[in-house]
Order: sequence, then structure tokens, then C-alpha cells
Amino acid sequence: MTETRTRIRRCVESRPGIHFNDLVRKADIAPGQVQYHLRGLLTDDRLVSEQLYGKTHYYEPEYDEWERAALALLRRETARDVLVSLLERGTARPATLADDLGIARSTLEWHVSHLEEQDLVEKRHDVRNRVTLAPTRPEETARLLTAVTPSVPERMVDRFTRLVDSLLVE
Repeated sequence: MTETRTRIRRCVESRPGIHFNDLVRKADIAPGQVQYHLRGLLTDDRLVSEQLYGKTHYYEPEYDEWERAALALLRRETARDVLVSLLERGTARPATLADDLGIARSTLEWHVSHLEEQDLVEKRHDVRNRVTLAPTRPEETARLLTAVTPSVPERMVDRFTRLVDSLLVE
């Protein structure tokens, strides 16, 4: 394997679920070269890719489908904050969670719908049909959280979204 492919694999290995633009920045390789070498690594089954919510994420082959989806969502700061809060509390009402995280209820619902879709969070309804959120696989989710260190651009996008939300609420 070439030095460039080795560098790309090491980036993916150290940041499972990394998306293309972040991979280009971390590997410090031109986008066209990254594309070329990724194609070869994917063809040789040395890496796998998963397209989720507008981004293609890259992983080592040993991650299963659930882990890949979980890691992709954990790379998003707000989704990660929702999950960490739920892991700490066990359960929470959506309004309380949105207030505690300082995000708009619509933003929380957007993230929760994706987290629910990927089997990371479930909505429980009580006898009065009030919703409570709970993590579905807390041990596995906590384990995957240790593999996620968000990049500065990922944090900036999430924080910009929160800023816009806060301006719209006022």
C-alpha cells in the first residue's frame, strides 16, 4: 500500500466516521488525490463508506451498520450533546432537554428524529401521551463516544446553527 493510502487509512482509523472534507484537512492531501485513493481503499475493502444526512463518512470494515450510523451522528455536536445528556440522566422530557442544552425545540426534534431513526434514542409515551426520551443502547453508545473527537469545522457548523436558532426564538 502506498504512503498516501496508509496516511488516509490512519486518519480514518483514528477518527471513525470522518467525512470527506475533514479527511482532506486531516490528511493534508489534495481533494482529488484523496478521492482517487479512497476509491482504491473502498474497492480493496480496506475501508467502507456510509452516506448519512448529506455527508459520506468513512470507517474501517469492522464497524457494523449500527455503529457506523451512530458514529456519523456522534460527529455532530448537537446530536452528541443530546445523547450525552440522555446517558447522564437516563430519560428526559423534550422541552426540558431543549432548555438545558440551549437549543430550539425544532432543532432538538430534528436531531432526535435522526437519533431515533438510527436506534440511538427512543420516544416513550406515558398514559397521558406525554413524550419522554431515552437512550436505546446506552453501553454501546458510551463506548462509541470515546472514539469521537469533533473537528473545529464540525463544531463551528453546529454552533452557528445554535446561534441562528437563538436569534429566531427572540
